Amino acid sequence: MTNMLERNKSKTIKQTKTREEYAEDALYREVWEDVNNEKTQQFLKKYWRHIVGCVLAIMIVVCGIQIGTRMHYAAKMAVAQQHETALAGMDANALANLSKNSKGATSDLALFQSYLIDKDVKKLEYLAQNAHTRDFKDLAKLHLVSINGDKMTAVELEKYLSDMNTKKSPFFYTARLMVAEKYLSENNKDKAMPILDMIVNDKDAPASVSATAQMLR
Repeated sequence: MTNMLERNKSKTIKQTKTREEYAEDALYREVWEDVNNEKTQQFLKKYWRHIVGCVLAIMIVVCGIQIGTRMHYAAKMAVAQQHETALAGMDANALANLSKNSKGATSDLALFQSYLIDKDVKKLEYLAQNAHTRDFKDLAKLHLVSINGDKMTAVELEKYLSDMNTKKSPFFYTARLMVAEKYLSENNKDKAMPILDMIVNDKDAPASVSATAQMLR
């Protein structure tokens, strides 16, 4: 028991270094720093071209990202300003040109607004075929149906709107209601009623569409 206590006590005693040991440590550190400095210098001499190239590459990339971000932001601001100016002046041609020079929903929106001003059906037809976004593609089709629907049979109308027969379309319920109304106009209740029942019984159907379907049943 005594031996164990003595051993534990000896472990807790802080060992102090002699002056010679401190001097030896200092000398060791000095030599080690000299060696490291020498190795560093040799490394730099050997690979300085690569290091400079990497630094320049990083600087170019960072600058490029910053310039690209600023240019992208400036371009978006310019498009927004052009859009606002064209709308304020009700300039259908300016909106059509903006549509050609922009992308995505911005392009679709500009062309659709251009149609609302000049009522050029060709713009709707273009959107129905080539819109960047599904929203405007389906919206264009619904407007085309409102214009040309009288010339179509119910079967033709349903086929034309068949790609909207999915809840992925933002106008799914409206398109189905249009088809049901067309079948009713042809006195074909067997085709119309299942569509109307589906709309009325679907809790996700917009209230206005559901109310219309309920009225038509």
